[in-house]
Amino acid sequence: MMRVVPVDPEPLVHAAIAGCSHDPINHPSNVDQVSIVVPCHNESESLGKLRERLDCLQTALAGHARLELLLVDDGSTDDTANRMRELFAGWPGATVLRHESKRGVTAAIATGLRAATSPVAASLDADCTYDPLQLVPMLRLLADDVDLVVASPYHPEGSVRGAPRWRIGLSRLASRLYRLLLANKLHTYTSCLRVYRRDAVTDLPLDNSGFVGVVELLWRVDRTGRRIVEHPANLTARTTGCSKMRTARTTLAHLRLLARIAGERFLSCKPNRIASTAELQPLDARN
Repeated sequence: MMRVVPVDPEPLVHAAIAGCSHDPINHPSNVDQVSIVVPCHNESESLGKLRERLDCLQTALAGHARLELLLVDDGSTDDTANRMRELFAGWPGATVLRHESKRGVTAAIATGLRAATSPVAASLDADCTYDPLQLVPMLRLLADDVDLVVASPYHPEGSVRGAPRWRIGLSRLASRLYRLLLANKLHTYTSCLRVYRRDAVTDLPLDNSGFVGVVELLWRVDRTGRRIVEHPANLTARTTGCSKMRTARTTLAHLRLLARIAGERFLSCKPNRIASTAELQPLDARN
């Protein structure tokens, strides 16, 4: 049964799913349960498609991994909360977490990660610009020495379809700059579709609660010396609702974070320093 919780400041198989066509899936054998965190702000129009795609994911993983679903309503002002209750009331183990006011996508992910009960968690966008089924091969990459798996549309085997060229250009540029500074060399640092070992991320402090916070979280995992890998992903334009990202504000926030990372790496002459336990505070995604 769905709970609503207020939150304060491996053989090849073919899943036969109606309306869910995809290639044969090599199921992950290394994960038997996973918590799915979905941050939502004014996503009422997107929730129907989200439910369809999550049903596909649940069926694809049936008998292999149990899913826990955490929907985080980040201060929505539309009908998002009601639609969540209507659409996911029958989903076993689904929980709705609520922010009374908007805190940002990273803050919403942080809330979901703290509430999750599985040692492995994933985050994904409510608008399904990344098909949730892409989590299946990503889960297979979570080897014993890997703590974070990132969906990578900018990988040579990834793809981007339908998104505005100027926005993708800015995102690609940001990822190239982060690649110069971080120890884990990826093609994409900005995507929200990820798989986490929860014990690697839930004690990390964050200063950015919005879109740039997803990169800050990756950087903080990177600077502790943990291993991060990426999986080629397909990114498509959203078909419902509208993007919540404010381009100018997000660009400035990326520049500030890049300057901070560069300052730590070059000015202090201590690149990719491993943070001590004493430095770590609860993951609260402060502004």
